[in-house]
Amino acid sequence: MLKKIFDSDIGYSFRSSAVAIGSSVIAGLCVLGAALSGLIAPHNPFDLASLILSDARLPPAWSEGGSWRYILGTDDQGRDMLSAILYGMRISLLVSIVSVALSVLIGTSLGLLAGYLGGWLDAFLMRLCDVMLSFPAILIALLIAGVGRALFPDAHESLAFGVLVLSITLPGWVQYARTVRASTLVESRKEYVLAARLIGVSSIRIVYRHVLPNVVGPILVLATIQIATSIITEATLSFLGVGVPPTSPSLGTLIRIGNDYLFSGEWWILVFPGVALVILAVSVNLLGDWMRDAFNPRLRVGR
Repeated sequence: MLKKIFDSDIGYSFRSSAVAIGSSVIAGLCVLGAALSGLIAPHNPFDLASLILSDARLPPAWSEGGSWRYILGTDDQGRDMLSAILYGMRISLLVSIVSVALSVLIGTSLGLLAGYLGGWLDAFLMRLCDVMLSFPAILIALLIAGVGRALFPDAHESLAFGVLVLSITLPGWVQYARTVRASTLVESRKEYVLAARLIGVSSIRIVYRHVLPNVVGPILVLATIQIATSIITEATLSFLGVGVPPTSPSLGTLIRIGNDYLFSGEWWILVFPGVALVILAVSVNLLGDWMRDAFNPRLRVGR
C-alpha cells in the first residue's frame, strides 16, 4: 500500500517538492512534540504545586540571569516556557482537529445530500450556507460565550473548549458543503451512477459507496488548509479571552499573557509562543497548498 502511494503521481509530486517535504517534517515534529508533551516536556506547567514564584519572569538560559533549568525562560507565574509551549500546542491542535473533523462530517453529509437529491433541499442548504458565511467565527464565539455566561454563570471553565469547537465548526462546515455539492453534481451525472440506479441500487449506497470516494480529494485538501486556519482562529479567540481558561493555556492564551509584559522587558513570554504559533500554522498551510496542487490534475500536468 505504501509502495503504491510512494510510486504514484502524488508520491512523485511529494518527493520532488522541497516545500512539501520540509513543511511535512516541521508539522510532524510539532504534532509529535505536542502529542508527547507529557513525556518530553522538562516540567509540568499546569501542576500548581511544582511552580516556584521566585523563578517568575526568568530570561532564556543564554541571557544574563537565565538558568539552564528553564531553557526558554519562565512566564509571570514561574512556568517553564518550553513546557508551556508544548502543552499549549497540544491544546491548540486538539481544538483545531476536533473542529475540522466536525466540520468535515457535517459539511460532507449535507453537501452529498444537496448535490445528489437537489430540489428544495439543495436550495435550502445553499441559502443556509450563504447565511453562515456572513457570521465570522470570532463573532459567533463572542455570541456563544456571552449567552453561555448569561445562562450558566456558574458553569465550569472546561465549557470554554466547547465554545471554541462550536464557534469554529459552525462557519467551517460551509466550505465542505459547497465543495462536495459541486463535486457530487458532476459525479451524479456520470455513467456509473446512472447504471447503479438502473439496477436498483439504493440512493444511500450510491452516495456513500460510489460518489463519496470520488470527492475525497477536495475534502482532504480543504481539511488540511482549514486546520491551519483553525489554529489561527483559536489563538485569536484565546487572545481575546474567549478561548481556553488560563489554567490550561493554549498558544493564544500564552501570547495574551506575554503581551502584558512585552514593553516591560520580558519579551520571551510573548515571542516564543508567537514563533511556535507561526511555525505550526505556516507549515500546515504550506502542506495544504502542496496537497491542493497535487490533487489538481490540471496543475500537475502544467508542471
